Amino acid sequence: MKIAGKEGFHLRVRVHPFHVVRINKMLSCAGADRLQTGMRGAFGKPQGLVARVNIGQILLSVRTRDSNRAAAIEALRRSMYKFPGRQKIIVSKNWGFTPVRREEYVQLRQEGKLRQDGAYVQFLRGHGLIEENMKRFPEAYENVSQA
Repeated sequence: MKIAGKEGFHLRVRVHPFHVVRINKMLSCAGADRLQTGMRGAFGKPQGLVARVNIGQILLSVRTRDSNRAAAIEALRRSMYKFPGRQKIIVSKNWGFTPVRREEYVQLRQEGKLRQDGAYVQFLRGHGLIEENMKRFPEAYENVSQA
């Protein structure tokens, strides 16, 4: 992502290493059987941390402008070699990290039914008190008050 710059993308790491891997060290010299107890008390010492991942689980998510799209795909392709196993790069049809499709996002934003909230959006739902919805989304109610 050198081409896009620090402000040109938003990377979200979806898995984190919380699982502790342990090792039960064994001696391999002559007479080691007199010094060791075998598998008795073989809990082991912590060796490192790993992330437990299921098949098909998302590891990384990147959102970027369309102009930096090729650079983001190339950066993810290069990062695949750092992970064991087989990975796929999937380009989403959604807007950023939201569950809304790109076309729907533009339409909902023009209607005033969603509002930017950091990396996510807030939706105008048809529930609750109208006064609270009018405070949160005044753009959606401007056309109603003028009519």
